[in-house]
Amino acid sequence: MPKVIYVDHEGNKREVEAKVGTTVMEAAVQNMVPGIDADCGGACACATCHVYVDPDWMSKLKARDDMEESMLDFAEDVKETSRLSCQIQLTDELDGITVTTPEVQ
Repeated sequence: MPKVIYVDHEGNKREVEAKVGTTVMEAAVQNMVPGIDADCGGACACATCHVYVDPDWMSKLKARDDMEESMLDFAEDVKETSRLSCQIQLTDELDGITVTTPEVQ
């Protein structure tokens, strides 16, 4: 099972395991990771699961689609590594992916 490392805005780390096919957002919600609100439940209809992906992992992800780009317009402090965690589906290749939650969702 792939592991996801969540880092909060203060630098605290939390590692969880998740099944392949689960999203980074679903893994956070299932494990009560703070900082990911996921108000829309993963429908890519809000930006409350906004995370910053560690730059070392960005090349392993599919590019943002138009819907994700549109929703990120509602997030605060968007960066080049910003993604909606509901759009990152876990695979064995993403074992160890590190994401940081923003200070504000």
